[in-house]
Amino acid sequence: MTTLPRFIRKPQIHTMTVWQYGLIALWALAMITLPIGRWVAGDAIIPGWTTMAAILQSAAAFSVLVAAWGWHRAIRTFFIIALIGWAAEFVGHQTGFPFGHYTYTDVLHPQIGGVPLLIPIAWFMLMPSAWAMAQCIIPDRTTLKSRLAFVGVSALALTVWDLFLDPQMVGWGFWEWAQPGIYFGIPLQNYAGWFAVSALITLVAQPQDLPIPSLALIYGLVWFLQMVGLGVFWGQIGPALVGSVAMGSILLAAYYRKRNAP
Repeated sequence: MTTLPRFIRKPQIHTMTVWQYGLIALWALAMITLPIGRWVAGDAIIPGWTTMAAILQSAAAFSVLVAAWGWHRAIRTFFIIALIGWAAEFVGHQTGFPFGHYTYTDVLHPQIGGVPLLIPIAWFMLMPSAWAMAQCIIPDRTTLKSRLAFVGVSALALTVWDLFLDPQMVGWGFWEWAQPGIYFGIPLQNYAGWFAVSALITLVAQPQDLPIPSLALIYGLVWFLQMVGLGVFWGQIGPALVGSVAMGSILLAAYYRKRNAP
């Protein structure tokens, strides 16, 4: 029997399990209750609570990939993202390339080579969802131009998340910039670095057959929770507005392209 090329096979339909819904619900609950926990116990709970939320979000994303791809491919993808993410952060905080000059504080532990273990996990948290957004926007990857466009949109979809994230994490004292930049204290070089590292991860991982609905749900929840969290509870109105427009534009473009796909 002749095997059809990957790009013309009938798309697989991925349905979410109770476990996946449960992990996503626990992660969302952790994010929602963080302001309450801080109000009750003070700022000291923020690092541990943030770590818990990041692990839950990563577990939710990983469970989605396992269900769609199987354990081997999901584990391989996790290590590609985590190792490249850690290496970029290690080089970054040592040399200033590619993000700019910054240092991690002692708030987040444990650390490997001066990089908190949470950081490579954080690179994994949303990278697959960024791929899902790019797959909706660039559904056909049969040409070199379209494959490069997929890489670029994937990198952009992840980078715009940091419009929320970096001001928030700096505000919580997780890391410090040597020279505060023009974007709410964040240097613009940081975002060029995010784009470059995200593009490299995508080129190496070569994601295919993405479970779009599940990953899109995670991306949409991150957008909503970050927008409300920064804008309402953390007093960072500027990053909340910019991040909501940027991530919201990616979501809107993905929805429009998916809805109007043949």
